[in-house]
Amino acid sequence: MIHSPYILYSDGKGNIFEDPTLFATGRSGWDAVPINKNEWIELPDGGQLYELPGRRGIGMDVQTGEMRLCEKGWAVAAFIPPAHTGFYLAAYETAPDAPILPLFCYTAVGWYDGKFFVPAIRIEPDIRQDCEGYDQKKIESGVEQILKAYTHNRLVKHLAENCALTYHCPAARNYFLGRWECPVPASPACNANCVGCISLQPDEEKIVSPQDRLTFKPSVEEIVEYTVPHLETAPFPIISFGQGCEGEPLLMWETLCEAIKEIRKHTRKGSININTNGSDPKAVNAMCKAGLNSIRVSTNSARREIYMPYYRPNNYDFEDIIESLKVVRSYDGWTSINYFVFPGMTDSYAEYEALRKLIRETDLCMIQWRNFNIDPDWYLGKIGVADTGECMGMNTLFQTIRNEFPNLKFGYFNPPIERIKGKFETEFAHH
Repeated sequence: MIHSPYILYSDGKGNIFEDPTLFATGRSGWDAVPINKNEWIELPDGGQLYELPGRRGIGMDVQTGEMRLCEKGWAVAAFIPPAHTGFYLAAYETAPDAPILPLFCYTAVGWYDGKFFVPAIRIEPDIRQDCEGYDQKKIESGVEQILKAYTHNRLVKHLAENCALTYHCPAARNYFLGRWECPVPASPACNANCVGCISLQPDEEKIVSPQDRLTFKPSVEEIVEYTVPHLETAPFPIISFGQGCEGEPLLMWETLCEAIKEIRKHTRKGSININTNGSDPKAVNAMCKAGLNSIRVSTNSARREIYMPYYRPNNYDFEDIIESLKVVRSYDGWTSINYFVFPGMTDSYAEYEALRKLIRETDLCMIQWRNFNIDPDWYLGKIGVADTGECMGMNTLFQTIRNEFPNLKFGYFNPPIERIKGKFETEFAHH
């Protein structure tokens, strides 16, 4: 790359153009910053572009090097597909009457030499959610066969009709293709009130959740019926309680403990995982006793003061999530955090210090570096952060953490038991 990519703008009618008088910049916290040439990669397959209404892109003048607005149209951002983590958000200035952006990630994007580029890294070699791995006809035929096999199972019906066919959830689609990680939604209720909840937003909020939440409590029988055959037959099999389309699975811990015990009477294969907010260490302990193999705890921060105003928990505190990670390690289980990356917050020195402490204190196994699906201005406003502090840059953060904790794994997905117990880096799924 001879020079940085050019800024993009949209005409408001779905057409996108480049402005060759401005180089694209990125956003870190509240600030627009130049992006290093070596941080750009070609927009991966499955990436999408969004226009950002009521927002003007901020670019760097090609002649003078000064920052200025692109007045030609609306700013443009990229959605980068799973397995990739962005270094910078799209940089723009927001008009007072601009609508709140829907719950997607808004990575910086530019145009160079006939291609779209984004400042990002492929953080995960596993191709389990790469878009070329999905054949819609095969998914539909899988749905048809499995619905016939489990005619009375409400969970299978929910996964088929809502998750796989309506929302095109990659995990649900993989289940109907008979491979890898199988989702097990378990709870209609939740004990947090996350600002960016994708399955339930309060009526007074101006944004709409992109998915409808699970509406029933699954029975032990419903869970066991379809997960045992998956563990028995799928390559690199995992079943995961807790998905984005539902509440908090730990609220159903008794049912899940029974289900785990029952599953393990039928098969020893594969891995049993929970994706959770980690709010109830006692419940986690009971699940580990029953045979839970791994846990993934979601958090927007390693700092309580950033966590609490975002999660708005009902009956637990930040310390509980730390305790849940420790509990799973005490059973020699695998622990990950599902870490929502917000450039300019995640890579701040204050957050870095807190993250180091969390890794050391919990003996953490893995960080899943997830792009945060939220309107950046709205998020910072909601949690009350006016100044995000001094930052090192996401790329530097990755390298620093890697050097300091060489055994800590980086990724985007829950690893199967074969990777956990074997050669972590080499044994990942292939098409």
